[in-house]
Formats: sequence, structure tokens, C-alpha cells
Amino acid sequence: MSYMGVVNVIFIYIMVWWVVIFAVLPYGNHPAEKPIIGHSSGAPANPRLKKKLIITSVISLFVTGIIFALIHYSGFSFLDSVNTWERE
Repeated sequence: MSYMGVVNVIFIYIMVWWVVIFAVLPYGNHPAEKPIIGHSSGAPANPRLKKKLIITSVISLFVTGIIFALIHYSGFSFLDSVNTWERE
């Protein structure tokens, strides 16, 4: 059975969080109808970053939980495949 320490779970959560934030950021963005001088014409009028950060954190927690369950309870390990390659 594989074991995941707290540091491993935190590291996986951070990696998943960064992947998810870049997937969530574009949703619901609409450019401002009248751009402010000095701003990009494609900048969103209301980016709703706080809402997106909360959504990202919840999705990342869920995905990290699935990864934890897969590794901790099913015995899945990347090390087994490495050891198999070394024996051949």
C-alpha cells in the first residue's frame, strides 16, 4: 500500500490549484463596453476574481481528494512502474 504524507498532499494540492486557476479564469469574462484610458480594450469589465479563487480552491480540493484516494486506498504507485523498468 502506498502512503502519502502531508507534504505530498499539500504539494499535489498546490499543483492542481495552479492548473485549475488557469482553466477557471476565462469563464464569464466580458470586455468593458467603454474601456478606461490606459487599460487594454480586451480587459474584462468585472473579472470576479474572489469568486474564481473560491471556485478554484473547491475544485482543487475535490481533485486532490480523488488523487489521495487513488494513491492511498487503491495502492496505486508510480514507483511500482519505475521498479518494473529497472528489472528489465
